[in-house]
Amino acid sequence: MITAGKPALVLAPMDGVTDAFMRRFLTARMPFSFCVSEFIRISQIVPPARVFTNDVPELRNGARTTSGAPVVVQLIGGDPDRLAQSALVAVQAGAQVIDLNFGCPAPTVNRHDGGATLLKFPERIESIVGAVRSALPAHIPLSAKLRLGWDDPKAIYQNAERAVRGGAAWITIHGRTKMQGYTPPAYWRPIGEVRKMVGVPVVANGEIWSLDELKLCQEQSGCEHFMIGRGALADPSLVKRCADYLGITDTRGIEKSLKDAEDTDWRSLLRELTAESRAAMESDRRTMSRIKQWLNYAHKRGMVGCFDQVKRARDTKEFSDIISRLPMDLTSTDCIV
Repeated sequence: MITAGKPALVLAPMDGVTDAFMRRFLTARMPFSFCVSEFIRISQIVPPARVFTNDVPELRNGARTTSGAPVVVQLIGGDPDRLAQSALVAVQAGAQVIDLNFGCPAPTVNRHDGGATLLKFPERIESIVGAVRSALPAHIPLSAKLRLGWDDPKAIYQNAERAVRGGAAWITIHGRTKMQGYTPPAYWRPIGEVRKMVGVPVVANGEIWSLDELKLCQEQSGCEHFMIGRGALADPSLVKRCADYLGITDTRGIEKSLKDAEDTDWRSLLRELTAESRAAMESDRRTMSRIKQWLNYAHKRGMVGCFDQVKRARDTKEFSDIISRLPMDLTSTDCIV
């Protein structure tokens, strides 16, 4: 799925954001090469197959979204045997690729022996990756997601080496430590140093909000594969422009692809989101949560100027009423209701 000489753009897993609905909605409009599911936590038991198909319903469709984008199943946990057994159950449920999360900085996850806390124990990373690799059929790729370290960015060199030694076919590196969280900047040069060292493809991740930042990340890391999350929500046209720059030719026939920043019709996009949410029989509350969450990313990046008005909406009817009274250009800073 990640191969040298074939650039890839990956939709980042964002817990509570990129669920199955959003994976479907975004990949129908943005030419992502593939996406990674929100993590499935493996703690005291090995989940039955229905847990995987409930969390990743694309498994019932050949592990692809309705527009054809492949979906990788991500697991998180600290027990090698349970993770290995769980990965096998996921494959039996339809998973085509497994990813292991060693990067989540959430305190609740870290307190329960998962995510970035494993970055303090390189030998455990190798043990976990090795156990999962051994359990999986040979044709099923295994990848690992890492940060630069817990608090020391130099930890990435040993952790990446251990992940590859355990059997990771490629690794994704978020260019910050756990202690940095999501505070800018991301450091891309160490990713490039790891890329030269490990001998497997490396996906660069962190603070890619624009095409210029992707170009700078490429320059500093030497990577040809990139993972984008919040940037794709802040600017829905970003993925298409990055794909064009990287020479990625979409083969999924996306009809609604957004090409230029000025072409982003937020009003229509949000109406489509609302309509598809209703068709999916989602609650009005959940739909409004998605809308506000999405617009908040865009507002913080200066892509919409009307968030203060829209966030007051209590339901989709009120939301529709509000945006109908706003300027046609929702990027305007003169949005006054």
